Amino acid sequence: MHREAADALASDDTLAPLVAEHGPLALEPADDLFERLVVSIIRQQVSMDAAAAIRERVFERFEVTPAAVLAADEDALRDAGLSAAKVEYVRAAAERFQQRDYDRDFFADLSTEDVLAELGEIRGIGPWTGKMFCLFCLGRPDVFPVEDLGVRKGMWQVADSDMSRNDMVERAEPWRPYRSYAALYLWRAADG
Repeated sequence: MHREAADALASDDTLAPLVAEHGPLALEPADDLFERLVVSIIRQQVSMDAAAAIRERVFERFEVTPAAVLAADEDALRDAGLSAAKVEYVRAAAERFQQRDYDRDFFADLSTEDVLAELGEIRGIGPWTGKMFCLFCLGRPDVFPVEDLGVRKGMWQVADSDMSRNDMVERAEPWRPYRSYAALYLWRAADG
């Protein structure tokens, strides 16, 4: 599908230079859904450098499974760099994973909108985190995470620096059914 997505997006004037520069990009789902969701929670509203440092400490000090996160001391989680709110969010996610027995099969027949609604019931999981889950856990090919600053920076760089989020969503419509791949190219543009 990577080649098919690249070929389709190469026909768009906005993305064609990025596709030519980077070739087909792969959307590779994470092996562990819970670990990847925790990574997304860690990355909420912090710089990538800060998130990487926190992620390293959390993953070094704890087994990142629902049971282990629920068993972990909250102060120890905060000492690893999680804010009080993020401790609450990862614990809420852990509880939900245990209650609902989340795995790929659970989400397989749900639409992306239904996945976002399901995850949105977890405290601390909003549209951005839900879309990161759809992209990087489930490998959904048609998710456009306009909530992501990197995607918006990429759009401003390759399309129009005055675009609003609504403008970006509208501009991304022709990229269906490969908007997730378009996001991968926009992140490359934002990274320079």
